[in-house]
Amino acid sequence: MTSGLTIIIADDHPLFRGAMRQALASMDGSPTIIEAGDFTSARQAAIDNVSADLMLLDLTMPGVSGLSGLIALRAEFQSLPVMIVSAHDDPATIQRALELGASGFLSKSAGIDEIRQGIDTVMAGDIFTPPGFHAGMEHEPEMAALLHRLQTLTPQQSRVLGMLAEGLLNKQIAYELGVSEATIKAHVSAILLKLNVDSRTQAVIQLGKIAAVAA
Repeated sequence: MTSGLTIIIADDHPLFRGAMRQALASMDGSPTIIEAGDFTSARQAAIDNVSADLMLLDLTMPGVSGLSGLIALRAEFQSLPVMIVSAHDDPATIQRALELGASGFLSKSAGIDEIRQGIDTVMAGDIFTPPGFHAGMEHEPEMAALLHRLQTLTPQQSRVLGMLAEGLLNKQIAYELGVSEATIKAHVSAILLKLNVDSRTQAVIQLGKIAAVAA
């Protein structure tokens, strides 16, 4: 299943990236590996490699924190499967990652065989989770409601929200996305409505709650 694959490893620890590269190199087909040490580099790798088959994404790295990085990538690169690889492998984090569009979840303690199985599972179009994990419902009502509201955002609205969190102004976001400032204002209004908040600051705070889950 790994023959001819292109896989992006996004993790800020060079030793872990090296270990993951070695593990993947031993798989059938020796997939092409692209490394990224921060979120900006991970995003650029996805831009530069539009035919990439999979991104392995750490939850905590420079430029992003927690599940907000997953939200941003899923919004911008909808055809790129993203598998979370993290030491934060508690059931709540795994569940929330899946609800926000992750194609799977690997614990950083996983062995080579589990890594191989996880990638093969995702490449076959299925969802991979660590052994013993059982999908369920979010048990914290406030977080469940927030996840639901975030899921109602369109891909473009999710991108705008991420840029708001970076502190960009409407005109800067408009320039980055190649649209008018009026369009961005409309997106911001829709975001506030969907997240049930009154200001940009409150919207960013809501996103920060997701970021803090696995920080």
